[in-house]
Amino acid sequence: MTTPSIRITDARVIDLRVPTSDQMLGSDPFHKQPDYSSAVLQLQTDAGLTGVSIVFTVGAGTDWICHGIQDLCQLVIGSDLETFTTAPFRLYQRLIDHHQLRWLHDGVFRMAAGAILNAMFDLWAKSQDKPLWKLLVDLKPEQIADCIDWRNISDALSREEAIEILRQRRGEVPRRETEMTQRGPRAYCTAGWLGLSDEQILSTIRKLQSQGFDSFKLKVGRDLQQDVQRIRFMREAIGPQCNLMVDANQYWGLEEAKRHISQYRPYGLKWIEEPIARDDVLGYIELAETFSTSQPNADFGFACGEHAASPVIFKQLLKSGAIQYCQIDAVRVAGVNDVLAIILMAAKYNVPVCPHGGGIALCNMIAHYGMWDQIAASGQGETQLVEYIDFLQEAVEQPVQVRDGAYVPPAAPGWGLEFLPEFIERHRYPDGDVWKNRPAEKKGTAFEA
Repeated sequence: MTTPSIRITDARVIDLRVPTSDQMLGSDPFHKQPDYSSAVLQLQTDAGLTGVSIVFTVGAGTDWICHGIQDLCQLVIGSDLETFTTAPFRLYQRLIDHHQLRWLHDGVFRMAAGAILNAMFDLWAKSQDKPLWKLLVDLKPEQIADCIDWRNISDALSREEAIEILRQRRGEVPRRETEMTQRGPRAYCTAGWLGLSDEQILSTIRKLQSQGFDSFKLKVGRDLQQDVQRIRFMREAIGPQCNLMVDANQYWGLEEAKRHISQYRPYGLKWIEEPIARDDVLGYIELAETFSTSQPNADFGFACGEHAASPVIFKQLLKSGAIQYCQIDAVRVAGVNDVLAIILMAAKYNVPVCPHGGGIALCNMIAHYGMWDQIAASGQGETQLVEYIDFLQEAVEQPVQVRDGAYVPPAAPGWGLEFLPEFIERHRYPDGDVWKNRPAEKKGTAFEA
């Protein structure tokens, strides 16, 4: 797989924010009035190609991510793409193991590093004129393994085991690729944002059902009695045959989670998402044991991962049997390298990968991971669902599309993250059209719900 001679010449970082708080879209127990946002990185080259990536946030703090990305870009400006494609792990290690920056560890630092890596993978796929998922499918098992940091996860999944998993799937890849390009990954959507009325939720459900959706999610957490009423309303609205999931966004402590969950059992839930803190592995183990989710006939499972900041947390969640659905996020960890490791660990432990989506163009990215997982890693899509959000798809030239309750497979080269110039001008923070006249108390750190 030859890579043309391409040199990175410059980097542009853009702070994009949308005032979704005005409509209470995205609202949950913690994020009461989020403004969906993205730190956008555009790596420019001497070949006319631009490597693009995003880091999704919910408003205040997007500028922190932007600064981190801009600072790290000095490590790739002037480098050539072929050096990266020959050994992607070198750049990963250079970033993650920086002798001073490593002190910052996960969070903003790891997400900023992931932005660089994701933009480099975008460039790689564009140089081959392939969607990102197709680039990954076409890589040899050894090339995939060589992208991964095995130091702290090999007790759960070794390099040799990962290669063997990919080799075992190899014979079915052509058939699975044909199937998946005809019908992409099955999708689900959050209809029940916490700030919406029953009428608004019902309207969203009917619209999604008309598009073939049969899986829906509801936000819970603040008030037990109200939660039960809303779950009952959702179940009655979608009927007994549809999948229903609830998401508490880490709002509870362990004992409070037990009290709430015990009242949810009559409603046939598929999963309880993030009932407790994202890294409370012991807590998830106790919940799994309390509600017997390890049994084949368990009536629901636990889902976690969109806020898990590294493959090491996923290793513990998966190896211990604490979660039954693995929710990768495309930008929470350090880019493609980390996500490949997580998906392969989930494949070993037979835990369905159900990526977290939403925000501004995040769905564009997770569709690629759903494709690669279901073609080359798990090799099946019967148990996987990929999250979809039914708003803010108009930000990019190649908006996500759904058909019959599934993602239409991405076809554009790379991630498909080319933003429309007018969207950037309108939503650039703080001087875009939607922000320049907005009251100070309704934006940034000063905005307190």
